[in-house]
Amino acid sequence: MDIYLLGIIAIALSGAMAGAWAIQRATGLSGWIDTIWSLVVGAGGVAAILFANGGNTRRSVVFIVIALWSLRLASHIGMRTRGAKEDPRYAKFIEEWGDSAAWRLFVFLQVQAVAAFVLVLAVYLAADNNASVSRPQDFLAMFVAFISLGGETLSDYQLARFRKSAGARNGICEVGLWRYSRHPNYFFEWLFWCCFPLFALTGPAWSWLSVLAPIMMYWLLVHVSGIPPLEEYMLRSRGDTFRALQKRVNAFSPARANPCCLLAERFDENLGVCNQRRWTCTNGMAFRLRLWICWRVQRRPPRNAAGGACSCRPRATRS
Repeated sequence: MDIYLLGIIAIALSGAMAGAWAIQRATGLSGWIDTIWSLVVGAGGVAAILFANGGNTRRSVVFIVIALWSLRLASHIGMRTRGAKEDPRYAKFIEEWGDSAAWRLFVFLQVQAVAAFVLVLAVYLAADNNASVSRPQDFLAMFVAFISLGGETLSDYQLARFRKSAGARNGICEVGLWRYSRHPNYFFEWLFWCCFPLFALTGPAWSWLSVLAPIMMYWLLVHVSGIPPLEEYMLRSRGDTFRALQKRVNAFSPARANPCCLLAERFDENLGVCNQRRWTCTNGMAFRLRLWICWRVQRRPPRNAAGGACSCRPRATRS
């Protein structure tokens, strides 16, 4: 492992993110930060590949993978940023930071430079592996890389198409992959970085440092700068509609929606006035099913006409 090379790359990443900070201050659009970050990680990865000690075939494969990722993501974010409003995630941070927003954003972007270095290190270790690229885990790595690139591209396309529709202003995207995950683009972004440990893991102990890339991306996307600020914005702008989506659709990994939750929402409109274990309803069968779902599956009481919890049970008597 070439420590000198990695040190030069780390300094270059820090300088590039300082430049991203200057561009954000000049334009007022934080979307350019993520555009530059994507290009910087790609450029750092390419530089690392050029000086890695792996075979030509391995380095070529890793080069194609990281170049496709960088160019696709940078072009997507760049086109989205042109003529757009401020990114709600960065807008939230800047609002919270107040008068100290300028220098705190600079520090935040230097932290992003550190994150970029962790990713570039994984790319370097993947290309520095002297093993043949014909190992089963290398084929698995290629499969993971291209599946994740395809999934993220499809997710971004479906969301962009939804944003152009008539219902986008107050609605929530639930088409295609967005039907199974609230953030499928984040899931496939994390999955993409899982391919580099598969490329890298071999005899030397330092090859295990490549595992830091998917671990860090999961932590950032799920717990720090990805899902939390974006979902907070969606709750403010979409309210109960988004809360209902949170109940039935996974936040990160794609999965089929809970059919009981879907049935519960379907029969919400049939609820009548509930009081002290007695109820009246416009549709008795629907209400009985609703009671069963609430108590047996969701372990919570149904709502009454006023929006509060009622004391009805599935065996309540009809008045």
